Amino acid sequence: MKPTEKVPNLKLDLINDTKWELAAQEVEQFTMIVFYRGLHCPVCKTYLEELSKKLEDFSSRGVNVIAISGNTEELAKKTAEEWDIPQLPVGYGMSMDEARKWDLYISTAISDKEPDTFFEPGLFLIKPDQTLYACSVQSMPFARPDFDDILNAIDFIKKKDYPPRGVA
Repeated sequence: MKPTEKVPNLKLDLINDTKWELAAQEVEQFTMIVFYRGLHCPVCKTYLEELSKKLEDFSSRGVNVIAISGNTEELAKKTAEEWDIPQLPVGYGMSMDEARKWDLYISTAISDKEPDTFFEPGLFLIKPDQTLYACSVQSMPFARPDFDDILNAIDFIKKKDYPPRGVA
């Protein structure tokens, strides 16, 4: 998947018993999808708790945010209970086949605390026309994009009308 290309549509259940669909998002600037490994991941916990504290900053810049895992409904709701992410929209149940369409890395369990298979982290900025603007995909749980850096980048993109890169 390259910047400027249309991304696959996503339709997911949310932990608040509603549905979410990428194609239905009405955004000024971007939809930001943060794919996370799941409840078993302590790095994800820290990362999503930081994101949750910055939701208003993203919203004020015209960015809708969602966090998505392949967890079951039960595990996703447990995540919301155990992690400090009260306002963060959390989607669950994304299949590994769907994750592959997003070029996410797939891992298999190395301990009994992990699901048999799960996808590794990714962060995607998607324009209102459902084309990819930018992404960062990891093959490990570490070294994720800093949310303050992303906020500063969004400000720069808007101010300079900066085009997507990486399309060559």
